[in-house]
Amino acid sequence: MARNRVRTTRLVSVLALSAALPLATGCGTESTPAPDQKAAGRKPVVVVTTTWEGAFAKAAGAEDVTVIVPRSVHHAPDYDPKPSDLAAVAKADFVLYAPFEPYAAKIKEAAGSKAKLVEVNLDNDPAKAGAEVARLGGLFGTKDTASRWKTRLDDEVAKLNGELKAAWPDGKRPSVVSQVFTAWAAGLAGATTVGTYGPEPVTPAQLASLSAKKPALVLDNAHMSTGTVLPDSGAKQVGIVNYPGEDLDLLKVYRDAAAELKKAMGGV
Repeated sequence: MARNRVRTTRLVSVLALSAALPLATGCGTESTPAPDQKAAGRKPVVVVTTTWEGAFAKAAGAEDVTVIVPRSVHHAPDYDPKPSDLAAVAKADFVLYAPFEPYAAKIKEAAGSKAKLVEVNLDNDPAKAGAEVARLGGLFGTKDTASRWKTRLDDEVAKLNGELKAAWPDGKRPSVVSQVFTAWAAGLAGATTVGTYGPEPVTPAQLASLSAKKPALVLDNAHMSTGTVLPDSGAKQVGIVNYPGEDLDLLKVYRDAAAELKKAMGGV
């Protein structure tokens, strides 16, 4: 079960404590041999920066997962860890982070942890997510669990894709404009992507270009929303959530996105 904690203290406080903690003998990276979980006869202890990494870890077979950044913090790089986070990190076998979270390595270093630091490719595209979960399963020594989850993912995506195609307005494939981090949702719906935007705000030139393509839907990133993307275009905007909840159920992210897409297509 994920153990989430609220963090507000500045990162400088974290680093200040490092002098009083044991120094790491080496930085755990992907080139460092992973702990032999099978030989140790236990499941890996995993610390993750957000619920998104946590969901990938859980899908791969991790059972002892601690989440650092609360789900209420929509933009993880803005989060400042608290000194008490160090206790969890120091006991971890693996610390999972995304490249846009610059504090992850500093947390591990400050804690004196010998955990393996693993960069995770956070992309909910089903093929990429399945591959990443399989890779983590290999690191954790839980390949069988990861493989079973991949089967569940494939079945869920096929089911949702069929339901969404059945909901196409007038039986026609909808055209969409997608934020770059929500393109996976367009694929889930079987939609035609006529343009993308972000992560920067849409410029006037982009606005004119994207509006001219007359999309039926705009798939916005709920975690990086800048408001209505294509005002006066007639397109219906759909907020797509990438981060799972505290249950770390990544499949629910697909189900929730499908529900929002179906609702939007009903009014297109």
